[in-house]
Order: sequence, then structure tokens, then C-alpha cells
Amino acid sequence: MTDRDAARAVAWAVELRAVHAKLREALRVTRESGGGGEPAEAATRDLLLFCHGFCAALTGHHEGEDRVLFPALAAAHPELQGSLAALRRDHSMIAHLIGALDAAVRAEASPEDLRRHLDGVAAIMESHFRYEERVLGAVLETLRLDADPARVLGPL
Repeated sequence: MTDRDAARAVAWAVELRAVHAKLREALRVTRESGGGGEPAEAATRDLLLFCHGFCAALTGHHEGEDRVLFPALAAAHPELQGSLAALRRDHSMIAHLIGALDAAVRAEASPEDLRRHLDGVAAIMESHFRYEERVLGAVLETLRLDADPARVLGPL
């Protein structure tokens, strides 16, 4: 393995953690956008704007993993089939929660209702990210995958 190959292999683990950090930050900004003291209409409008960006980024991240990363991992590490299936189920659950959040925002739900939706997304997302990093971290350090990280994991 050349130095370039080694750097590329390790980069998948690093890039996954970096994308997760960026998504965590986007969620934090989204949660704060519906916050303090604004009229409900303004809070809902702000949430719609921030939620659209956050939700699109999170969905794109999971679709890229399902489309490119997980099949590559399954081929290289068949012993991960159960873990990858659990991660795909998480993706489905998160997509459902994002759909419910989007519907609540569009229906101009109360800021309290919107916060509950965001709290649900946040809880599942954080649990999912921690599990994914724990289960896949070491494997990603050795993964040889010739693909654009932004296409696979989402843009940094």
C-alpha cells in the first residue's frame, strides 16, 4: 500500500466523522432557529428555511451511504451484514421522522410541537451516528473505495 493509498483509506473514517459533526452543527442551528421569543409565524418560517437545508443534507448523507458506502462495506466485510441492516433501518426511521417534521413545519405547527419533532430527530440521529462511528470506524480506516467523498457522505 502506498502512502497515498493509506491516506485515502484512513480518510473515510475521518470524513464520516467530519460529516457527522457538520450535521450535528446544522441540527443545532436548526433547533435554535425556532427558538427564543419570536412570534410563532416567524419561528415557523425560520424553521422551514433551516429545516429544509438540514433535512436535505441528512437525507443526502444517508442515501449516499445506502447507495455507495454500505454496498462497498458489505462486499469487503460480509460479517457486517447485521450492522449494516440496522443502520439502514435507522435511515428509514430517520427519513420517517424528517417527513413528519417537514409536515409539521408546513402545517405551521406550534413551536413546541416543532421542538418535539426536532428532539425526536436529534435523539435518533445522535444514537445512529454514535453506533455507526463505533461499528464502522475501524473498518473505514482500511476501506479501499475509489469514490468522491462528497457523493458518498455529503459535502463538507
